[in-house]
Amino acid sequence: MSGDCYSEGDWFAIPLRRGGFAAGVIARAMPRKGGVLLGYFFGPKRDKVPALDELRGLSASGAVLVKRFGHLGIVHGSWPLVGHIDRWNRSAWPNPAFGRFEELTGRAFKVIYDDTDPNRLLREEQIDPSELTALPKDSLSGAGAIEKILTQLLW
Repeated sequence: MSGDCYSEGDWFAIPLRRGGFAAGVIARAMPRKGGVLLGYFFGPKRDKVPALDELRGLSASGAVLVKRFGHLGIVHGSWPLVGHIDRWNRSAWPNPAFGRFEELTGRAFKVIYDDTDPNRLLREEQIDPSELTALPKDSLSGAGAIEKILTQLLW
């Protein structure tokens, strides 16, 4: 199966490691270019795959996690697609700046990715380490890592 099976605005369910499901939405995607997506992820833990109607009221500000992630959970079907947002509006689901801390040097950076390609780094800007708390952590996670993170956050 190729990356053509999903698009921006698609909702999906993520199985949690101790049972139940979280929900996510694809905010940025370049399916034919590497399978790196930007997603917003939501609780609470649900006992079953949520219906699209249960997710309609969710917004970017309510996400428990914003992350760049690989598409294999969706492509392989272990993360079932739930439905698509009617009248998808990218501006309601922004591509945030991320934060990165260098342990060795003690320096902190704001990391900016291309708004059309979540795998294309545009630039890094050095910031005060105190500013990192306001930014999602910069990393690229596979499906298993996302499942573990969401299990820790929602269980």
